[in-house]
Amino acid sequence: MIEDTNPTETALAGPSRASQVIIETRSIDYVPLTERRGKVWHLSTIWFTGNVHILTVALGFIGIALGANLIWTAIAILTGCAFGTFFMAFHSAQGPQLGLPQMVQSRPQFGFMGAFLVWIVALIIYGGYAASIQILVGDTLEEVIGLPTTIGYFSIALIAILLAVMGHDIIHKAARYLAVLMVVVLAMFSIGIIVVQPFSAEAFDIRSFSLVPFMVQFFTAAAYQLSYSIFVSDYSRYLRPDVSVPETFWWTYAGAAVSGAWMMLMGAAAAWLFPLNDTVGAIIATGDAIVSGSGKILLIAAVVPAFAAGALCFYGGSLTLLSCADSIKQFQPTMLKRVVALVCLGIVTTVIAYSASGSFIAWLENFLFVLGYLLTPWTAINLIDFYVVRRGHYSIREIFSPRGMYGRWSWRGIAAYLIGFASMLPFAVVGDFHGFFARLLGGVDISMLVGLAVSSAIYVWAYRGFDLSTETERIRVADIGIDAGATPQSP
Repeated sequence: MIEDTNPTETALAGPSRASQVIIETRSIDYVPLTERRGKVWHLSTIWFTGNVHILTVALGFIGIALGANLIWTAIAILTGCAFGTFFMAFHSAQGPQLGLPQMVQSRPQFGFMGAFLVWIVALIIYGGYAASIQILVGDTLEEVIGLPTTIGYFSIALIAILLAVMGHDIIHKAARYLAVLMVVVLAMFSIGIIVVQPFSAEAFDIRSFSLVPFMVQFFTAAAYQLSYSIFVSDYSRYLRPDVSVPETFWWTYAGAAVSGAWMMLMGAAAAWLFPLNDTVGAIIATGDAIVSGSGKILLIAAVVPAFAAGALCFYGGSLTLLSCADSIKQFQPTMLKRVVALVCLGIVTTVIAYSASGSFIAWLENFLFVLGYLLTPWTAINLIDFYVVRRGHYSIREIFSPRGMYGRWSWRGIAAYLIGFASMLPFAVVGDFHGFFARLLGGVDISMLVGLAVSSAIYVWAYRGFDLSTETERIRVADIGIDAGATPQSP
C-alpha cells in the first residue's frame, strides 16, 4: 500500500475498509486488489434492474405519440436499444481494468482540469434522469395512494439517496432481488397482453412506415441506453482486473439491452391500446384489461425499481461532483463528503422535477436528444482512447496528479469533443429547431451517427505518431508499489 499522505496519494489509497463493511467508504479513489470482489454476472442484474422501471416504459410512448404504428415502433425500440447498449457495455469493461469510477477516467483524454467539460455534461444528465424518475414516481404515488406530488418528489429522492449512501454493494444486492421479482412480473403481464388484448391489423401493418417517428424512437432508445455510459463502470470497478473484456461486455449488454427493450415495448403496447391516457393511466388501463384490478399492481411493479434506478443516478452523480471538487482542490475522499454531495444533488433534482412536471413526455423527448448531442462525442473519445490509442494502459497515480503526464488541459480530447459536437448541430432536431441538414432530410435526426464518426476521426488524427511503448514504460515506473499486478491490462 502507499505510505505517503500527499493529496494525490491519499486519493489513490482512500480510507481503509474491510470487505464486510456494509456502508461503502470509497468514492472517487482507486480500488486496490485486496478489495476487489464480486461476480461478473452481477452486472447483468444491476443493469436489468436499472432499466425495469416506469421511466423506461414512458420512452415506448414516443413513437406511438408521433404517429408510428406498433410494429415499426417495436422495431425502432429493438434496434435502438441494441445500438446504444453496444457502446455502453464497452465502457463497463473499463471498470475492472482501472478500478476507478467512470468519469474520473476522462482525465487522460481531456486533462486534469479539462475533464471538467465532460463532468458538467455528466451532471446535467444525472440531474435530468433523476428528476424524470422523481416526476413519474410522484405522479404514480398520487394516483395509487393520493400522496401529493410534492411529497412524492421528495420521497423518491430521500430513499434513493439512502441507498446511494449505503453504496456499491447494497445497490448490487438490491438489484439482484429486484431483477428476479421483475422478471416474474413482466413475464406474467407480457403474456397477458398477448393473450387477452386483441391488436388491430393496423398495429402490425408493415407497409405503414413513417421515417421521422421511426428515427425519433430509434435515437431516443439509443441515447437512453448510451446515457448509462457515464456511470456504468462505477459498478464494475470492484471486479478483479483478470475479468475479461468480453465477459464484462456481454453480461452488461444482456442485462441492459433486454430490460430496456422489454420495458419500452410494454410502454409502446400500452400507448397503442390506450392512446388517450398518459403514462400512468395507460399502465393502469393495460393491467386492468388483463385482469380486473391488477392495473395498480402493474404500476407499483414499474415504480419499485425506480428507487434503485434513482440510487444509480445519485451515486454516480455524487462521484462526478466529488471529481469536480477534487480538481479544484485535492482532498481525502470520505463518506461524509459523499453524503454531502448526494444531498446537494437531491436538492437540485427536486427543483428540476417541480419545474419540468407539466408536459413530461415532450420534456423527456427533448432532454434525451440534447443528452445524445452532449454525450456522443465523449463516448467516442473515451472508447477510442481506451481500445485504440492507449489500449488499456493508464497510470493510476498520474490520473490523480494535477501536474502529471496527462496534463491539466489536453487539446486533443477537447478539440475532438468540440468539433464532434459542432458537427452534430446541422443534423440536430430539438423541438422547433431543425438544423440545415435535418431540414433537407425531412426532419430526420442522424446527429448521433455523425458525432460518433467525426469525434473518433479527429481524436485518432490528433494522436497520429503517438508512442504507446514510451508511455507504457512511464506508466510502469509511475505506478510501482500501487498493487502487484494491478496495472490495467490490454483489452
